[in-house]
Amino acid sequence: MAKILLTGGGTAGHVTPNLALLPELYERGYEVYYIGSKNGMEADLVKGGGVKYFPISSGKLRRYFDFQNITDVARIVKGFSEAIRLLKKMKPDVVFSKGGFVTSPVVWAAWILKIPVILHESDYTPGLANKLSLPFCKLVCLSFPETAKYISSKHTVVTGIPIRKELFSGNADTGRKICGFTKNRPVIMVIGGSQGSRILNDMIRKGLHQILNSYQICHICGKGGVDESYLKLSGYRQFEYVIEEQPHLFAMSDIVVSRAGATTLFEILALRKLNILVPLSKKASRGDQIFNASSFEKQGFSKVIQEGQLTHESLLEMCSDILKNKDYIYKKMLNNQFADSTLKIVEIISQFIDK
Repeated sequence: MAKILLTGGGTAGHVTPNLALLPELYERGYEVYYIGSKNGMEADLVKGGGVKYFPISSGKLRRYFDFQNITDVARIVKGFSEAIRLLKKMKPDVVFSKGGFVTSPVVWAAWILKIPVILHESDYTPGLANKLSLPFCKLVCLSFPETAKYISSKHTVVTGIPIRKELFSGNADTGRKICGFTKNRPVIMVIGGSQGSRILNDMIRKGLHQILNSYQICHICGKGGVDESYLKLSGYRQFEYVIEEQPHLFAMSDIVVSRAGATTLFEILALRKLNILVPLSKKASRGDQIFNASSFEKQGFSKVIQEGQLTHESLLEMCSDILKNKDYIYKKMLNNQFADSTLKIVEIISQFIDK
């Protein structure tokens, strides 16, 4: 029986695409293992999928000086040693790395043990963890066609991002029942990412009563982001994070307002949801979400509001605009080049096993 090792962690965006591969991998009879960090959110997410999960030590390397870099290097070295030991025991045929700092030691260990590595880059530009892993990979799967110019390797293929099958099983009526919503007003779903977004949360609540005049709001606030003073407000429902409810909440939503993390973008595209993207600014990131959002906007899939222009007034204006132009946006989404991303990646994994 062929063995596949999946690795990825740090945020949900580095984990859920791996989980999306599981049904197809199991259907082909492969045995699947997962390596993640000891304290990351991936431990809970992966265990819910029934995969054999193995944690290793991990650290974060920063582009700026920080005393934590010293202690984190020690954790990375320890994680590398742990990865070597685990891979010798598992003997996987292929390693599929989704990104996050926990993955670099795993990729290095696989290279030393001559196990082929397929790396997936979600964002428009590679993050530091993937940059450290790129020289040790056989093939790099890309989400955005433009990413190829940032990668020296000639061995790249555009696949998009794997999407969990269960997202397509949502029921709009069930979503409205979960939230206590009616069919009388359209629904805006606000997603700040797995860590939440204070800027999005504050903007929504500042203009809450004006927005509720025209829309109902399903608000994914992030851990610790629920404001109890709004719990009894009609037409407004808050969640810290959703897993089982997510397909139904997507199904009922007319417009999705979201950060521009790559995984969420491709989920929105696959579900063909009208959307407004508010990418993280360069003050809080390396600017990858700005590039992600720009690519989707150029392809006609999304509308974008930069953080500096974000107000509830600008949001309401753009919601009105995309509802007027929804037929054009739906047509663009329908003709996208990223269909069947999950199957494409599993086929690539299978080809490496056959070799």
